[in-house]
Amino acid sequence: MSPTNGRAAVAIVGAAETTRLGVIPDVAEIELHADAVRNALSDCGLSVRDIDGIACTANPVALAHYLGITPTYLDGTSVGGCSFMLHVRHAAAALRSGLCQAVLVTHGQSGRSRVGVGGRGGDPSSLQGQFEAPYGPTGPPTLFPIGVLRYMKEFGLTHEQLASVAVVQRQWAARNPRAMMRDPITVDDVLSSRMIAYPIHLLECCLVTDGGGALVLTSAPRARDLPQPPVYILGTGESSETPMVSQMEDFTSSRAFRVSGAKAFAEAGITPADVDHLMIYDAFAHLPIYGLEDLGFVGRGEAGAFIEAGNTAPGGRLPLNTNGGGLSYTHTGMYGMFAIQESVRQLRGTAPAQVDGVEVSVAHGVGGMFAAAGTLVLSNREP
Repeated sequence: MSPTNGRAAVAIVGAAETTRLGVIPDVAEIELHADAVRNALSDCGLSVRDIDGIACTANPVALAHYLGITPTYLDGTSVGGCSFMLHVRHAAAALRSGLCQAVLVTHGQSGRSRVGVGGRGGDPSSLQGQFEAPYGPTGPPTLFPIGVLRYMKEFGLTHEQLASVAVVQRQWAARNPRAMMRDPITVDDVLSSRMIAYPIHLLECCLVTDGGGALVLTSAPRARDLPQPPVYILGTGESSETPMVSQMEDFTSSRAFRVSGAKAFAEAGITPADVDHLMIYDAFAHLPIYGLEDLGFVGRGEAGAFIEAGNTAPGGRLPLNTNGGGLSYTHTGMYGMFAIQESVRQLRGTAPAQVDGVEVSVAHGVGGMFAAAGTLVLSNREP
């Protein structure tokens, strides 16, 4: 493999989540950022004085000031839950270009307790506000399922196969002490749970939690002198399609997924057969189905049966969402940071539900309702 095409290698050297996850009613979002940053810096043995780059979906100027950082690189990209994949991509490019020496990618969100967070109302002048909201959808639970209905019609995906996504992810969560939901569930449990927006049941919807996480990136030579095993960035990709799910090119496939994934895999010089571990953003149960197909792990229409057969479950040939995912681990509203954290843990060999022999992990995220995508190919092998 020729991952970085001759460019200087970049590594994730620090990775940590907030001390608490789940329900944190006494902490505002900027403090969640600070807690995650403190933990990530402690993880890699650096201090804020060593950081000269910062990336977040919040205001990076305010956060840099709050943390006491004087940055030479700022990134405030905010395209939804995959933003952190894009932050890593941009930070790697900035480090290779010499724009900075060490970058913090950080996330904090009071998604459940809403401490200091404004209202949830959308912008009536936006495209969604003008052309989707008047027809009745009230947020992700009523927008995301639009595509899966077409997928079920075209490919014969059954309700049982869709429910199996949640069942398998709960199997992983049962092995993770930090997962919010750990009790085993069955397909019948999922299909008996309350209908939220057809065909999505309650247990096929992500959690709503508080929390955050942070990453520290630097050059490979510097990474060798730090305490944690480096996690190298082999390939990255990003793309977008449309801010309106109703305007997708194809309801059964995400163009943003396909473009972002292909870019990351080509840059890394790998194919799906080289991947040992996979994280696919799972705000709803059908997203891993789209991800498996659009990233090329299975053929069109095959992902539901693939998951139902246990291929992504503990002991399966393609371990997927091994922290329990957004369905059972945590989901603050923007989940991509937690997918990256689990990839890092698996590559370090420190995950609660550790998979044997992980050398290449892919973390793939969605932004909005299939609006954007970000993909990272990570490895514990130096390029």
